[in-house]
Amino acid sequence: MISLNLNKEFPLDNTIIYLNHAAMSPWPKRTAEAVQQFALENITQGGKNYAQWEIKETLLREQLRQLLNAPASTDIALLKNTSEALSVVAYGLTWQEGDNVVITNQEFPSNRIVWESLQSQGVTVRQADISQTSEPEEALFAQVNENTRLIAISAVQYASGLRMDLEKIGHFCQNHQILFCVDVIQSLGALQLDVQAIHADFVMADGHKWLLGPEGLAVFYCKAEQREKIQLKQYGWHNIDNPYDFEAKTWALATDARRFECGSPNMLGIYALSASLSLLVEIGMPTIEQQVLENTQYLLNALTSSPQIEILSPQQPNRYAGIVTFRHRQIDAKTLYQQLREQGIICAQRGGGIRLSPHFYTPPEKLDQAIQLIH
Repeated sequence: MISLNLNKEFPLDNTIIYLNHAAMSPWPKRTAEAVQQFALENITQGGKNYAQWEIKETLLREQLRQLLNAPASTDIALLKNTSEALSVVAYGLTWQEGDNVVITNQEFPSNRIVWESLQSQGVTVRQADISQTSEPEEALFAQVNENTRLIAISAVQYASGLRMDLEKIGHFCQNHQILFCVDVIQSLGALQLDVQAIHADFVMADGHKWLLGPEGLAVFYCKAEQREKIQLKQYGWHNIDNPYDFEAKTWALATDARRFECGSPNMLGIYALSASLSLLVEIGMPTIEQQVLENTQYLLNALTSSPQIEILSPQQPNRYAGIVTFRHRQIDAKTLYQQLREQGIICAQRGGGIRLSPHFYTPPEKLDQAIQLIH
């Protein structure tokens, strides 16, 4: 039960119906206020209170640790975006000629291009076709052979909204000594996550989608036993053991996840994302997940009632998350997208159809308005 006044937290323009959290979320009011306060402090006091800023940075790492159920906040690195985190993994591992990486054929380009770019190192990418199967994990496993070094997967596919069984994949990887890399940008903040339960080696996500935060700041989790196996390509004052000993002539890399952060932190983004996460913590991820799934089910039920609508997203309860993608049988996706935007429905054109992605706070009346306009 959500007792918080969400209308005050999300004072969205009443002329729009915002169903595009899988692309970019509106900020909660508290996030905008945190940015305003941080800006005011900067113009009046500069960096006088930098020590307090570092306390906020420490708090954010702990908030993210709890959100991921990571063993320790020292397992959490703050990077610029999901693509950077994926690149840290891809170009940090030592590859052998003939190694391969297994992905699906529905991945967002970030989780495909980075692995394909390793071709110069003799690495191949094997794509599992998961579009025509009720067991996408089995299709993934079928692509694995003795040269498979890593499985890289999105927790929820960006276009179809297909939800993968991460625990099943994680157990498979553990049993076959394969590294497991998970892009959770389409699930973190919408669904509960336990990086230990899924046996993930690497997990990453931007803050600007379901986490309700700004662009330019992402979480990167690296299992402790894998940290020193990732060779760094970027070095600076911040990722060494004693970053504030500016006169030191010798140095050693930080042993915690800060080793992946070569330079100064994005303090503005830290204040903003921490404020956004405070809302998720206040409401609780079990409640948020339940409401996201209920909103998705509501859209699925309503849209399937129209003979003109074809649902492109999975409809089994354990397979959908926060995304509903559909197409109209008589109107092409581009035309329909333009018409819906003109009617104030903020959505996306993805996967050959229209993608809707309500969050937990999306009012039921807005869902009803959207359904009526679509029909």
